[in-house]
Amino acid sequence: MRVGLLGAGRIGAWHARFLGGHPLVGDLLIGDADRRRAEALAGPLGARADTPDAVLAANLDAVVIATPTSTHAELLTRACDAGVPAFCEKPVAPDLRTTLEVRDRAAKTGVPVHIGFQRRFDAGYAAARRAVLDGRLGELHRVHLVTADPAPPPAEYVRTSGGIFRDCHIHDFDILRWVTGREVESVTAVGANRGDAYFAAAGDVDTSAAVMVLDDGTIATLQGSRYNGAGYDVRMELSGTAGTWVVGLDERAALRSAEPGVDWPPGDAWTDFWERFEPAYASEIGTFLEMAKGTVASPCTVDEALEAFLVAEAATLSLHEGRRVALAELR
Repeated sequence: MRVGLLGAGRIGAWHARFLGGHPLVGDLLIGDADRRRAEALAGPLGARADTPDAVLAANLDAVVIATPTSTHAELLTRACDAGVPAFCEKPVAPDLRTTLEVRDRAAKTGVPVHIGFQRRFDAGYAAARRAVLDGRLGELHRVHLVTADPAPPPAEYVRTSGGIFRDCHIHDFDILRWVTGREVESVTAVGANRGDAYFAAAGDVDTSAAVMVLDDGTIATLQGSRYNGAGYDVRMELSGTAGTWVVGLDERAALRSAEPGVDWPPGDAWTDFWERFEPAYASEIGTFLEMAKGTVASPCTVDEALEAFLVAEAATLSLHEGRRVALAELR
């Protein structure tokens, strides 16, 4: 397959490594607004570098979009119009109106699109989903989600990120829907600024929490931080009438017990999202290539990405207006 990769930054470089070594990829073209950055990434992989426009015009079999969020909608729309199966990192767009426009364009063209929510490809989350759906947890009553980064992103990133709920917790909102099979009906969110002033200056927070009510009455809680000194902490706890399962509770969890004589977990904590989810990212790209080849359906459509974005929008609105927000308001 001839595959294009748009974006030669950090996430693009990781995708390039998987694409360059994948047996389904015979020709890899890398495009970036900074041509020299594209060339530096392409060289060691034996790939070709060009401008994003040139890559999109190269009769591709598939394209991976790993550019800044502000460019996703345009590039994804162009791929659909050209009939090229596309993978796009979340989110589809920085706002709801544009996300809906892209959703409608993708549906009209019928081109398969895969939006990147890598937690769906993590073994722990997949096992938890099976346990919920086959009834091993009994009737699900409570879910708790944690996403905490060991250090904050730079100020220039925060200014254009859309805020912690759209940028960071959108992963939690997607995986909540995917694992439980339920929809979020309402969100009540709060936040605080305990660190650098540039979060508040951007209208964002560095510490977050939310309570969500699902459509079957299940209560889900969420907490997050940009300053988690213990390490990279991503977990999901699911409690039902027949048991409790926890995703992310392994020997490298960023936790320490306060109980005397308990030294678990024994390993060094995860340091960042890439280290924690590298196998999931590899599986995600492999599945996308199979989708582009036509052997599997999209594992995360634009419609599904829209649902996670709606929850993020509701949480952001709740944070700024200090009230419970029903998803029906946004629909």
